[in-house]
Amino acid sequence: MTMKDLETMRHSTAHILAQAVLRLWPNAKLGMGPAIENGFYYDFDDVEIKEDDFPKIEAEMKKIVKENQKFEKTVMNIDDAIKLLEGKKQEYTAELAKDLKKEGKKEVSFYKNGEFINMCKGPHISYTKGVKHFKLLKIAAAYWKGDEKNKMLTRIYGTAFQKECDLKHYLHTLEEAEKRSHRKIGKKLDLFSINEKIGPGLPVFHPKGTVIRNELMKFVRKQNERLGFKEVWSPHIANSDLWKSSGHYEAFKDDMYIFQADEQEYALKPMNCPFHIQIYKSRTRSYRDLPLAFSEFGVVYRHEKSGELSGLFRVRALTQDDGHAFIREDQIESFVLNIIRVTFDMFEKLGFKKEELNVKLSTMPERHIGDEKIWEKATLALKKSLDDGKVKYELKEGEGAFYGPKIDIDVKDSLDRYWQLTTIQLDFFMPERFDLKYVDKNNKEVRPIIVHRALLGTLERFIGVYIEHCDGAFPLWMAPIQAVVINFTDDYKNYAGEIEKKLRESGIRVEGDYRSESVQYKIREAEVQRIPLIIVVGEKEKKNKTIAVRRRGQKKVEFGVELDDFVKSVLEIIKNKE
Repeated sequence: MTMKDLETMRHSTAHILAQAVLRLWPNAKLGMGPAIENGFYYDFDDVEIKEDDFPKIEAEMKKIVKENQKFEKTVMNIDDAIKLLEGKKQEYTAELAKDLKKEGKKEVSFYKNGEFINMCKGPHISYTKGVKHFKLLKIAAAYWKGDEKNKMLTRIYGTAFQKECDLKHYLHTLEEAEKRSHRKIGKKLDLFSINEKIGPGLPVFHPKGTVIRNELMKFVRKQNERLGFKEVWSPHIANSDLWKSSGHYEAFKDDMYIFQADEQEYALKPMNCPFHIQIYKSRTRSYRDLPLAFSEFGVVYRHEKSGELSGLFRVRALTQDDGHAFIREDQIESFVLNIIRVTFDMFEKLGFKKEELNVKLSTMPERHIGDEKIWEKATLALKKSLDDGKVKYELKEGEGAFYGPKIDIDVKDSLDRYWQLTTIQLDFFMPERFDLKYVDKNNKEVRPIIVHRALLGTLERFIGVYIEHCDGAFPLWMAPIQAVVINFTDDYKNYAGEIEKKLRESGIRVEGDYRSESVQYKIREAEVQRIPLIIVVGEKEKKNKTIAVRRRGQKKVEFGVELDDFVKSVLEIIKNKE
C-alpha cells in the first residue's frame, strides 16, 4: 500500500468515525475531518464526548466496516449543497460551502456511505470493508477553522493501518514517545520551562538547557565556517516599511507582532533575511565578492495560534540558525550541493543515520509572490543541484515558501519518526524587491540570487526533537554536566574536591556530590540525570591517586584510572563529537 493509498484509507476512516458519532449522538454537529500525517481527526460540536466513550465509538465503527457500505460520490450545485447542509443542521459544513461559493465555486462533491453523507472532495476507498485496523487515540480542543476568535470544538484523533502489526508498532511508538516527552524530561533534568506569567509559547532555558543551546550554536558555527558563512547580528524590531518591502507584511501580517512607537509602525521581526539584505546593500558589491554569506542565531517572533503551541516544538519566540547567501546564477548548483553535503555530515555527527535522511524538493505554493516563469527557473536550478549530486529526493508539489522553491531535509529519530529540520530556499524575488545588484566582470549591474538556509531549523524545536531522540542522554560533548565526582565518606571529600577542581580546570563540566548519602543512592541519582561519567573515590583511589569511573549505560566500573589519562581521553572524545 502506497502512502497515498494509506492516506485515502485514513480519510475514509474519518468519515466512518463521523458516521459512528452521529449514530450515537444524532444531534452532533460536524466540523472538518481530514487525513493527517500518521492518522486522521474529526471535529464535533454540540456533543460531550470523553475518551471513556472510545470503546463504544470504535464498536460502532466496526459495525459500519462490517456492513461493507459503498462510498459513492455525487456532484451537487453549490446552492443545493448549502440547502442540504442547512436542512441537516450542519452549519459548519454549510459555512464551508458558502466560503467556496464566495470563491466562485459552482459545484461541490459529496460522498455517501450508508445513511451518512457529507461534503468532501475525496478521494475515498470503494467500500467500508477496506478499512482494516484502526484506533482512536485522544481528544483535544480545537478552534473552528483554527481561528481562536471562533468557537472551540471537540477534536477526536485516530489512526488506521492496513496491517495489524503496523498499528501495534505505531501504538508502541506513541507509548515510548510519551515516556520520552521533551516536556517531562526537560522538567526532570531542569533544562527549560514555559511560564504562563511570561506567556504561552515563550520558553526560558535554565542553566543546563542553556549549555545545550550554546554547544549546539558552537557546533553550527563550525558548519557555517565550512560553508563560508560570516556571522552577523540584527535587532529584534524594525520599521514596518522593511517588512512591506520584503513581502512579509503582505503575506504574514496576521502572524506578526505590530506596535506603534514615535508615531511610526514597528514590528518584532518574523524573519532575519531583510536585515541581512540591508547589510548586503551597505556597499557596492562585485562578482568577485560572491558568494557572500551571512549567518545569525536570530530570535524571531510569530503569533502562533494558542491551540497549536506545543512545548518546544511550536513556540512564539524561536531562534533560527539562519543563513542568507548572495550568489551568482552560475554558483547555484555547487553552493546548494555543498550545503546538502555538510548537512549530511552534521546529522551523522549528531547520531542520525545518513542513509535515513529524507530529502524533499517543494515547488510553488498557491500563496506566493512573483512571476511564475521565475519560479520555474528557480525550481529547475534546485532540481539540477540534486540531480548533479546524485541525491535522491521526493517532489512535493505546491509546498514551497511564498517567495521561492525549497529543499527540505528530514531526519528519522530513534522512535522512527521523521522531523523536517534543514531547509534550503532559492529566492529570485527579494533581490528584485530590494533592488539588489552586483557589478559583473563586464562592469554591468546584475541581480544576485539569495539562498535562505537553516541547518537545524530552530534551536528550540531541534532541542525538543533531540531530547526525545536520545531520551535526555545527550552525547558527552553536549551534556550539561559531563561528569560527577562522588565520595564514599567524608574522609575522602577533600580528595574528591581536588579531582573536581582538576576536571573543571581542564574544561570538563563537572559537579561534586559530597552529601552524606550512600554511594549507591548518589550513583542512581546521577544515572537518572543522564550524566555520562560518574567518578567514585574512596580509600584505594586516595591512596593510589587514581579514580574509579562508571560510564553511562555500562555496568562495568573501571578501577585504577590515572586522572591525566582520563582527562586526555575525555577531551579527545569531546573534540571529535563522538
